[in-house]
Amino acid sequence: MAIISLKSGKPPQDRAEDDAKVRTTVEAILADIEARGDTAVRALAQKFDGYAPASLRLSASEIEAAMSKVSQRDMDDIRFAQAQIRRFAEAQRATMQDVEVETLPGVVLGHRNIPVQSVGCYVPGGKFPMVASAHMSVLTASVAGVPRIVASAPPVNGEPHPAIVAAMHLGGAHEIYVLGGIQAVGAMALGTETIRPVDMLVGPGNAYVAEAKRQLFGRVGIDLFAGPTETMLIVDDTVDAELCATDLLGQAEHGYNSPACLITTSRTLAEATIAEVERLLTILPTADTAAASWRDYGDVILCDTHEEMLQVANQMAYEHVQVMTDRDDWYLEHMHSYGALFLGARTNVANGDKVIGTNHTLPTRRAGRYTGGLWVGKFLKTHSYQRVLTDEAAAMIGEYGSRLCMLEGFVGHAEQCNVRVRRYGRRNVPYGMAAE
Repeated sequence: MAIISLKSGKPPQDRAEDDAKVRTTVEAILADIEARGDTAVRALAQKFDGYAPASLRLSASEIEAAMSKVSQRDMDDIRFAQAQIRRFAEAQRATMQDVEVETLPGVVLGHRNIPVQSVGCYVPGGKFPMVASAHMSVLTASVAGVPRIVASAPPVNGEPHPAIVAAMHLGGAHEIYVLGGIQAVGAMALGTETIRPVDMLVGPGNAYVAEAKRQLFGRVGIDLFAGPTETMLIVDDTVDAELCATDLLGQAEHGYNSPACLITTSRTLAEATIAEVERLLTILPTADTAAASWRDYGDVILCDTHEEMLQVANQMAYEHVQVMTDRDDWYLEHMHSYGALFLGARTNVANGDKVIGTNHTLPTRRAGRYTGGLWVGKFLKTHSYQRVLTDEAAAMIGEYGSRLCMLEGFVGHAEQCNVRVRRYGRRNVPYGMAAE
């Protein structure tokens, strides 16, 4: 076995130091929001975005005014993307059925899928306003039946971003705020004088937003830890360097800390891709950002076999995994830790990010080992219930329950069972003892 790193980014200890700085900053800001509410939120909005109007929530007329600035072509494209995402979300929702079954005569067990009652959807803005994130969170929550959907995104160039507002509104948001970063997720989760708190936070964001969600988890639910985007290519010599380099840089341009990794069995392709990345960086308009990500977070790993590539990919558990090989279906069958798979050279992460219909809010930082991405099921809570219909069933289950409670030493638990046995079954069962 030979797994060789031909290029690597920052060492883990340097990345850990960066994470520690983010943690400290987020802790302080969340504490300020909790202590000072709207005053803190407005001060943070002014500090980070230079934007603090009389109300951070958009009125119906302000929503209409923002949407009027979106061209007809862009509006048509937004509607097309939302139609694809809605179609897939509805198909997923249809797989989640309520259940009721009589497991024993007179014993009925079931579960109901109940929507989370309020959700805060964060949509990143900044250098790259993420219009598509509104579809992925707001629209999917709407398909799930969430009764209160709050959406927030930072201003762009000092005003609400028209296309983001349009996507939020068309997706089904009930409240829209022009607020970004830690202050947005903090306000939605903790609540202020003017923003009622939500039960759950969803949506991607930068390292600060991801850390804020991590620190708020427990007070509210979250979808997953969706930090800086990650992309991985698993390729053999069936593809070329131009395709590989384009797909790596297409995601590296997200931010200065967006990992991009190439895993291949071809040294020739690996070396050619490294060279092609450098060439593309001389002409890519977003080269400043992409070059920093490639320098500090880019990896090229050479393996001998497909089995080795699979092993490395599952260990790294990246967010986006593009598979372009002579055995793509084999990877689909054997990959178990990732955010989303993109199979074959005809597909790509950008289609998944924007329009094809699957959700682009996906696990990062190896979270794909224990969770999948955002989907309609994340907004649904599965709650069980039970019902005993007959005296005979109450007595029979009670006898088993009593003995099993006493096995663990729970006398009070056992008496809960025994009182049913006495009332509905045989009489004279002593306190704390199961019927024989």
